[in-house]
Amino acid sequence: MNEFLIKQYIANLSFGDINNFASSNGVSLNHDETEIIYNNIKNNWRTIIYGNPRGILNDLKDQLEPDTYIKIEELYVSFKDKFQNYL
Repeated sequence: MNEFLIKQYIANLSFGDINNFASSNGVSLNHDETEIIYNNIKNNWRTIIYGNPRGILNDLKDQLEPDTYIKIEELYVSFKDKFQNYL
C-alpha cells in the first residue's frame, strides 16, 4: 500500500514541488539543479527510498553546488530516519 501511494505521489511530482520543498528547508536551487533532482527522484525513487542510494548521492555530489549537496544529503538522512518505520 505504501509503495502504491509513493508511486502515485512521484507520478504527480513537479518542478514546483521540488523548489517549494527545497525553499522550505533553506535550499535555493537553480533551474539545472532542480532538473537534476527532479529526474533522479522520478527515475530512481525506489532505490532512494528502499535501496542503497550511495551511488545516486555520489552522482549528485558531482552535479550540484557543494552547499546544495550537503543540505540535500542532510535532509535525506533526516527524513529517511524519521520515516523508516513507515516504509
